[in-house]
Amino acid sequence: MTTVQITLPDQLAREAQAAGLLTPDAVEAMFRERLRRRAGEELQALWARLPAEELAPEIEQEIVAEVRAVRAQRHKQAAS
Repeated sequence: MTTVQITLPDQLAREAQAAGLLTPDAVEAMFRERLRRRAGEELQALWARLPAEELAPEIEQEIVAEVRAVRAQRHKQAAS
């Protein structure tokens, strides 16, 4: 496990504490959700850059397979 120290404005820290967002489980869940969203955003950006005729079903399947592999690796690392 890694320990992370963050600095927040006092008011934000009080609000986050009151909402239960500063617990290790809550912070971990927020990080995981943000990482998941970022991966989705990156995938959407990739699709947006590709010409529509080049996004054949085979290529889309490869992308989906790669996303699943990355997610599986992250789950494996989280379990360790």
